[in-house]
Amino acid sequence: MAGISLDEALDATRTGDVWVFRGRSAADRAIQALTNSPVNHVGMSVVIDDLPPLMWHAELGRSLPDLWAGKQQRGAQLHDLREAVLTWARKYGQRAWLRQLDHPVTRAAEDAVLRTIARMDGTPFPSSARLASRWLRGRVPLRKRSDAELETAYCAEVVAVTYQAMGLLPADRNPNWYDPGRFWSGDELELTDGARLGDEIAVSIPAG
Repeated sequence: MAGISLDEALDATRTGDVWVFRGRSAADRAIQALTNSPVNHVGMSVVIDDLPPLMWHAELGRSLPDLWAGKQQRGAQLHDLREAVLTWARKYGQRAWLRQLDHPVTRAAEDAVLRTIARMDGTPFPSSARLASRWLRGRVPLRKRSDAELETAYCAEVVAVTYQAMGLLPADRNPNWYDPGRFWSGDELELTDGARLGDEIAVSIPAG
């Protein structure tokens, strides 16, 4: 795969781009095995006006301040993108890839992203047992649940709900159908309105 530096990735990324991560810990391997995917975490770029590039995702840890809430917390979080990637690479031992969204992001879509962040920020991350059961239930067709009903949310659900709000994913599919592997190119995720995600671009992390 083509590779770029983290600085180049930060310069190139736009709202809606996806970041996927792969680690080697037991928990990472379990997620990869359960979802039959080479990746175990996914987040989304938020790049609006003169704000620095941000990452919208969900995680169990609270290593960085949540820039929406103004404090450190677990669950759905909005982070400085550079610091988030460095944390996942250096602290969690993850490799990072960027997938760029090939579709114009309108002001209405940006507003939808911000409304989703305002609504979901701080939503707790599920326990391991609940995460597994939620993912398994996502394989069974059930009535569509509103994201307002989500008492907990994992990373792929957060990205999926945001993509649905942007009009990039079908609104009638439950968020728990999505897992990190759905956002890896091998899964051939079908977006709406002619949108597509580019191939993975490996991001090299500076020593530090």
